[in-house]
Amino acid sequence: MITAEQQRGWAETLMSHTDADQSGQGPGWLVAARTAARQAVAELPVLDRKQEAWRYTSIEALLKHRFRPASGAVDVPERDINACLLPEFDSYRLVFANGRYDPQLSSIKDLPDGVSVGNLRAGLTSDPELLVTWFGHAANHTEHVFTAMNTALVNDGVFVHVESQVQLDRPIEVIYLSQVDEDPLLMQPRNLIVLDAGAKATLVERFIGFGQSAYFHNNLSEISVGQSATLKHYRVQDESRSAYHLSSLYLSQQAQSRYHGTTLAFGGAWARTEYNTTFKQEGAVCELNGLYTVGDQQLTDFHLNVQHSVPGCVSREQFKGVLYGKGRAVFDGRILVDKQAQHSDAQLSNDNLMLSRNAEVDTKPQLEIYADDVKCSHGTTVGQLDPQQVFYLRSRGIDETTARKMLCLGFAAEVLDSIDVPALRDAASRKLSDTLNAAVEERGGKT
Repeated sequence: MITAEQQRGWAETLMSHTDADQSGQGPGWLVAARTAARQAVAELPVLDRKQEAWRYTSIEALLKHRFRPASGAVDVPERDINACLLPEFDSYRLVFANGRYDPQLSSIKDLPDGVSVGNLRAGLTSDPELLVTWFGHAANHTEHVFTAMNTALVNDGVFVHVESQVQLDRPIEVIYLSQVDEDPLLMQPRNLIVLDAGAKATLVERFIGFGQSAYFHNNLSEISVGQSATLKHYRVQDESRSAYHLSSLYLSQQAQSRYHGTTLAFGGAWARTEYNTTFKQEGAVCELNGLYTVGDQQLTDFHLNVQHSVPGCVSREQFKGVLYGKGRAVFDGRILVDKQAQHSDAQLSNDNLMLSRNAEVDTKPQLEIYADDVKCSHGTTVGQLDPQQVFYLRSRGIDETTARKMLCLGFAAEVLDSIDVPALRDAASRKLSDTLNAAVEERGGKT
């Protein structure tokens, strides 16, 4: 059982390794935010299974590692970079190596007028008063200890600002490369994504890990989608099997805005994704999709908190999991409809395909409704492959292993098809197929 002293001691040890440029440096508002976050770390309650949001996800294994914040540049071999790039994908590309922006590997030239794409560290130097408009407005450093740590040690991350009525001509691609061969490292990118009224953009984030050593990627994003703006946001988590990964997304939507988010989770020893969505004005639409594969010595957790606090907004949440070996998954999805949020339309579903008897999933979709004129539904399923469907495919001359893989791909297709970037969708399909092949090999020909 984790004690408050253990958790705080672990966090304080991490923060004791603060870089010189994080100690009292930067604009006044940033120094104040870091100071408040450090104080929060010392006061926040311990994260254990007594807290509803962490009932099924233990952090004990994470706290056993003595991470130190990553600092300075890292030399990533060219062959590793080339292996990460999507074929025939034209994008504005930012690359972060061990949490730090690498201009040599990035390509953000020829941006249209009205579009700013770069790294937070540079923005804090060139125009810090622009960033204060959004920094910390969606993400509260008192949410939990990891959010507080990200704020206390904020150093670099993605900054995107698309001005009013501007439509970005190409996707923005962010690649987070983690390469750790010795001491366990902590990476903590802090991202600000802002679309003004009527703007349109596509953002692709990819988390890729090399090496065998453990590391902790504590990523936090604040996303603001302005009135009638549209953001398509695709995320692929493919960290190493020794990695700990936490993505915390705080989304704020204005009137008539549209946010489409799809997250694919394949890697990591311990991986958790948190979506916190708040509708600020009427008529906004939020669509969240997710696909996760979980195998031996893996835990994957999705935690959703969607707040319908104004009338007439729509949310759709669809998450699917494929579990094999001794993999374990957690899905905790909550939709809150406040009393004043009449005419809300919300649908939440979580479906899980179990390929082995030893796999485990804890699924808890929730609706909390205080309005009386709404259209809401939620549901979950946990099951195995249908033997009759397997038999049907085998009767057509398809071997059993291939038949089972085909059915798994069909199960995941609805989520994969929600990605309208062909290069990314094809890469995700190949990754899923490779994962299923590995699952078959681990089980001696049976998934």
